[in-house]
Amino acid sequence: MAENNRAVIKLKEQFASSILEVRKFRDEVTVTVKKDDILPILSFLKQSLQYNMLTDVTAVDYLGKKDERFMLVYQLFSIANKDRLRIKAPVAEADGRIQSATQVWGTANWLEREVFDLFGIVFENHPNLTRILMTPDWEGYPLRKDYPLQGPDREPYKGRLS
Repeated sequence: MAENNRAVIKLKEQFASSILEVRKFRDEVTVTVKKDDILPILSFLKQSLQYNMLTDVTAVDYLGKKDERFMLVYQLFSIANKDRLRIKAPVAEADGRIQSATQVWGTANWLEREVFDLFGIVFENHPNLTRILMTPDWEGYPLRKDYPLQGPDREPYKGRLS
């Protein structure tokens, strides 16, 4: 049960109004929080609960399925407690912005640049938010679900037999 997880208990004590959902699936705990509170929550998890390793930052595109199109996903690990925690934060397409976690973990620098490059989500206060995988003049964000499968200005693939 996710409610008994030590991080969930502490997060509910400190940020009760910021928590949108808590889930446990296959022994993995996921806490969905409001995006406006992401930086204080991530800082608290690192400083107070020893989640000292940010292993990944990624995003999910829910085009046409949810009101808030994107979901930011932070994978955390506590080396001292050998404990993993997933933090999610919904981001609307109209706004498309969230605070950068580079103030908390240096590894967020590259991971957030990758999310920016592929999804177009802007990380506010990021020290160098530039493309990292695509060329600087590339148009569009290849991991968005509305991005053309063959890339912009190319004929759709018709298969080997056509």
